[in-house]
Amino acid sequence: MEEHDRVADELEIRNVLAEALWQADNAPIDELDAYLDCFTEDAEWEMFGDVRRGRAEILEGAKDRRRTGMMGPGTQVMHFLSCTVVSFESEDAAAVKSYIQAYRGVSQNPELFLMGRYHDTFTRANGSWRLAKRTVVFD
Repeated sequence: MEEHDRVADELEIRNVLAEALWQADNAPIDELDAYLDCFTEDAEWEMFGDVRRGRAEILEGAKDRRRTGMMGPGTQVMHFLSCTVVSFESEDAAAVKSYIQAYRGVSQNPELFLMGRYHDTFTRANGSWRLAKRTVVFD
C-alpha cells in the first residue's frame, strides 16, 4: 500500500470512530441509521460481557442504552476517544486501539465515570472502512 493511501485510509477510519461516538451520544432512539452505518452488516460489538452480532442486535443495544439512560440525547453523557493507534494488517483490514472516557453531568459539572479501551477491527468493503468488531474493556 502506498503511503498516501494509508494516510487517507487512516483518516477515514478515524472519522468513522468519531462519527460512531457522535451518533452514540447525540442520535435519538429512532434516528440511529448513521450510527449503524459505522458498522459492517455482520459486525460484533461487546461490552461488559454483552455481545451483539449483526446490525440488528447492535441497534437493539444502542436502544437499550438509551432506554436505561446510559447514553444518548438528554442523558448529559459524552464520550471522548484518545490515543488512537491504527495498524494496517492488509489492504482491507486494520486493528485499532483507543482509550475511551465517558463523562456525565456535562452541562453543569462534568464527572468522569468510565475509562476503558476500545479494541476495534476495521474492514474495507465496497471502498469504505467500517467497524467489523468492537470489544470494550474496562479494568
